[in-house]
Amino acid sequence: MTGFARVTRQLAEGEVMCSIKSVNHRGLDIHFHVPAEMEELETDLRGIIKEGVTRGHLQVNVSYSRGGAAAPAQFNTELLDAYLRAFREAAERHHLGGQPDLNAALALPGMLSGASDREVDECVLDAVRQAAREAVAALNSFREREGAATAAEMHERARAICGLVDRMQEIRAGAVPAFQKRLREKLADLLQGAAVDPQRLAQEAAILADRSDISEELLRLRTHTEQLEQMLDKGGEIGKRLDFLLQEMNRESNTVLSKTGGLGELGLTITELALAAKSEIDKIREQALNLE
Repeated sequence: MTGFARVTRQLAEGEVMCSIKSVNHRGLDIHFHVPAEMEELETDLRGIIKEGVTRGHLQVNVSYSRGGAAAPAQFNTELLDAYLRAFREAAERHHLGGQPDLNAALALPGMLSGASDREVDECVLDAVRQAAREAVAALNSFREREGAATAAEMHERARAICGLVDRMQEIRAGAVPAFQKRLREKLADLLQGAAVDPQRLAQEAAILADRSDISEELLRLRTHTEQLEQMLDKGGEIGKRLDFLLQEMNRESNTVLSKTGGLGELGLTITELALAAKSEIDKIREQALNLE
């Protein structure tokens, strides 16, 4: 589920900040951006986040601004002398001209030392850990508000599916009379006015209606929809279970569509309703990606 939280803490030693940004993901995927002098914290921060978050792609940023006047940068004179000697020896050996580039020398790792190279006090590290705990709590609060809104919309779509099921069940009740009418019309064309046994006609219509009966599929679709609403009401980690349930609902809708080809106008109406139900299921599936 998407969310964002940022916590800042002021200390005598300076200011620390921890921010967490979350987007949808099937599992828990955490990426850290931590100052080099605080790299030892990554394991602790990962544990803190896992205590409160189980799913999502998380971007965790930590910064530290030291208080007071910045310590003056210092040259590593031994490294600088070695760089200059190597430059001149290479120029003499290969008969090359030119002068050493001071900017290039200063960019070498370890050439300059400053505040970032000093060890960080333990109280600062503790402040970062606490800021991370507060950021996780704030992130979850943000995600809970978004989750409540998402669940409310999913409830509404579930009720819409139940309404579509009710309508399809009403239409299904008129299936046998519809088959009788279609059979009578076809037989009249074939027999050119010859009498048709009403009992035989009723039997054939009943057989065709049974082959196209969707009562079990509609019952299962309604049951799954009710289970969906119960899961939303119960809360907790339902994302993966909800995904499986939606697959079953989609399968029942597809079966309904495959069985309603021989009902004429009634079949077309049921097809439209089943397609509407599939649309609602797909929309719920998209929203379910945001749930943990």
